[in-house]
Amino acid sequence: MRALLCLLLVAGACAAAAQDTEWRVPFISTPDEVVERMLALAGTRADDYVVDLGSGDGRIVIAAARRYGARGLGIELDEALVRTSRDNARRAAVADRAEFIQGDVLTADFSRASVVTVYLLPNLIGRLEPRFLKDLKPGTRIVSHAFRMVSWQPDASETLSVAGAHPGQGDESALYLWIVPADVRGTWSGAGMRIRIEQNYQDIDVAGASEATLRGAEIAWRTAQGRFHGRVQGERIVGDDGRVLTRER
Repeated sequence: MRALLCLLLVAGACAAAAQDTEWRVPFISTPDEVVERMLALAGTRADDYVVDLGSGDGRIVIAAARRYGARGLGIELDEALVRTSRDNARRAAVADRAEFIQGDVLTADFSRASVVTVYLLPNLIGRLEPRFLKDLKPGTRIVSHAFRMVSWQPDASETLSVAGAHPGQGDESALYLWIVPADVRGTWSGAGMRIRIEQNYQDIDVAGASEATLRGAEIAWRTAQGRFHGRVQGERIVGDDGRVLTRER
């Protein structure tokens, strides 16, 4: 995985177009213990599809395949590093589960991901944030090494001590986890209920309720009538007890 430390945009009108972006990026690999902890923080499983944005030598996608049996995709701008990643995957005997392509992370399609890993400057993370919310399925986990999103508060964060010297890396690494929330804002009704939900990313306020929580597509709240727990399925919220609420339009 690489840290994107220098961003050079083409002058004039081309600067706004991702496909016209030029990257001058030194390759800085992520320490192995940070790779392992990123995947663990994401709760990586064998049924996950892990996408690493700026995948460098491929170590995160390869580790996900080797340790968890997951499938994954590395998206890397440098063609030479893409070739290195493919060689590394073959040597690790996971080439059937670890794919690497040359591409720009700002325009590449990563919508199939259930886990996204990034080591990008805040500028780039900020530009990707709308796509994370729009393109990724609720419940998708995003883990960032070192840098965080400004407006979207993480669901979890931690600091990891790094053993030994590592080029371009201090003795500590900050990790951040976000879980893509379902869109639940609006008025919902059904099963004798009518509720109004306000939403700011994963933080929700259910009118007349307490302890309201949203984690991916899983939603819960408590009112004087009792506790409700269910899952968001597009324009419906389906309760564990079979009650169904539909979003009003």
